[in-house]
Amino acid sequence: MSALATVMVVMLGGTAAHAEPSVAEVEKQIDEAWHDLEPTIEKHNSTRQELDKKKKQADALGVKIQPLKSQVDAVMGRVGTIAAEEYKSGPASEIGSILMTGSPTTFTDQLEMLDHFARVQSRDIAQVVALKEQLESEKAPLDALIVDLTKQEAELAAKTTEINAKVDELQDLRIQVYGNGGGGSLAPAPCPYEYPGGKRSTVVKFACAQIGKPYVWAAAGPDAFDCSGLMLAAWNKAGISYPHNAAAQRGLMKSVSRANLQAGDFVFYHSDLSHVGMYVGNGWVVHAPNPAEPVRMMKIDAMEIHSFGSPL
Repeated sequence: MSALATVMVVMLGGTAAHAEPSVAEVEKQIDEAWHDLEPTIEKHNSTRQELDKKKKQADALGVKIQPLKSQVDAVMGRVGTIAAEEYKSGPASEIGSILMTGSPTTFTDQLEMLDHFARVQSRDIAQVVALKEQLESEKAPLDALIVDLTKQEAELAAKTTEINAKVDELQDLRIQVYGNGGGGSLAPAPCPYEYPGGKRSTVVKFACAQIGKPYVWAAAGPDAFDCSGLMLAAWNKAGISYPHNAAAQRGLMKSVSRANLQAGDFVFYHSDLSHVGMYVGNGWVVHAPNPAEPVRMMKIDAMEIHSFGSPL
């Protein structure tokens, strides 16, 4: 039986219950269960974005190839017409042509012109086909990647029901402890605690203004957020774009020490970089915790810190 299931049995009065768990114990179980789910959600976000990116690249190449395909079709059509005329004329027609013109030289000249035209067309075809094959060879790896990413997307989408079921369990468990009121103040300190000026002030004001909005996995606003979605939405307000994935966000910014943290910097959590929040000053972070809690403030050390990152 999983840790979450065990707690559910305890809370719902199953035979495995010996004592009602404390609020701290339930919160710990919620955190552990959520930590198991969050990497899957972050992977879903990353895969979806990568899929969209590669599809756009493949579509652009497809548009580039289409005019070449039309050229090949047109040239092949002309050559096909010539071949058909030659087939219809045949040897008898060649003799007839000589008889009608009265001059084998004239007929020979016609054949030479036709042969020259065929050679020109052949060169045109070879050039167009070569370029078309080059572009299609460039597109082939993208097609293969799209097949792979689409498969991953389907596999992750299949987990949606499972994830949502777990989310509902977490919410039910939390209601058992707190009722519908939630646990404590969402903003126990001024937010932002400090105003750093410039783009950072724009970003932290936005993040703080989202406090109380629900957590929805894979959401990046305006009405709901997940952890990395809140970060990208906030920095978009300052004209800086980030992917919808905490680990990918970490890879795109410089490291900063805890002593040099400024409001607006990113605080990354857990060894697998599955969670991220925004520093807003005086040891406080704004983050989108999990489906059982809305966007809120927390102390910076409330989770296992991985590292710190600065966009500027």
